[in-house]
Amino acid sequence: MVIDVHGHLTAPDSLYVYKANILSHRGSHGRGQVEVSDDEMMAFLTKPTFGTGKSHLDLLKEVGTDMQMLSPRPFQMMHAEKPAKVSQWFIEECNNLVAQQCRLFPGVFRGICGLPQAPGISPKNCVDELERCVKGFGFVGCLINPDPSEATNYDTPGLGDEFWYPLYEKLVELDAVGYIHGAGCRSQRHSYSLHFLNEETISVISLVNSRVFQDFPKLKLVCSHGGGAVPYHIGRFIAPTLRRTSSLTAGPAGGHGGFLDKLRNMYFDTVLYTPLACELLIKTVGADRCVFGTERPGVGTAKDPKTGKWMDDVKSYIDAFDWLSAADKKTIFEDNARKLFRLGADAKAA
Repeated sequence: MVIDVHGHLTAPDSLYVYKANILSHRGSHGRGQVEVSDDEMMAFLTKPTFGTGKSHLDLLKEVGTDMQMLSPRPFQMMHAEKPAKVSQWFIEECNNLVAQQCRLFPGVFRGICGLPQAPGISPKNCVDELERCVKGFGFVGCLINPDPSEATNYDTPGLGDEFWYPLYEKLVELDAVGYIHGAGCRSQRHSYSLHFLNEETISVISLVNSRVFQDFPKLKLVCSHGGGAVPYHIGRFIAPTLRRTSSLTAGPAGGHGGFLDKLRNMYFDTVLYTPLACELLIKTVGADRCVFGTERPGVGTAKDPKTGKWMDDVKSYIDAFDWLSAADKKTIFEDNARKLFRLGADAKAA
């Protein structure tokens, strides 16, 4: 079974009409809601999307994906919008649509919720929505945006700070996964895609240099997009630890207490669109710390003109690694996801 842990909501236009309306009146006309009947939603998910000529469901089947973790599209969540209730309403409506699609296609989708984060507001503000989605809809995790300001300021503490502890406490209580994923970007210096990678890099280093996993040994965190820059510049992050007196008693960099050991408290998805990047990630953190992800359909849903193949057909990259055992491939494609996201024996290919 192939489980894609990184998928985002493909939604009818009515969701984005709703977004435009609440932005235009800033909440003064009330909340409203997005209404899509089950018949409309089922029909929508069988229509072509992303200019591919194929539906979301067909795009998964084409590359051999059996199940996908589904969440709101992060760059749409507008965490820095004012008043904050506008973003909260929109995110809650996104979560409702994710829940609907999971209910209609239980053999294909599992839900990961967006959180109503806002700049300067404690993550404690998010636990009610997390609890609603996990207990009410059966969701298995939530997105965590390290920068709710959307690159307008950098006052939000790193994910290793106690600022985030109320959210971590709730994740452990619910046995849910925190999925580290950047969101919107308002900077003119870089795109939202680059912002994702920047924030995910900062998050990983913040967590490695913190007490988070000592204080929450059962906390389950996954970092998107292969961990940002960290696995690809691993030597730059290991070297300073070797110069610290405390590290000299810890043995080699990969030994007990070393940088790599701390890195392996987290999991990393394979949303990387070249074989070389996937290879480096797996060899750096280990197959037992990698979860299969593609974000298909999404940014990588484009064909490489040299090969004629989809760039987000990440499974084909991993399948071709002759240095990776069949057991390790199964660990990446299925076993790690089952363990992390509480997918029991009832989770089978649709």
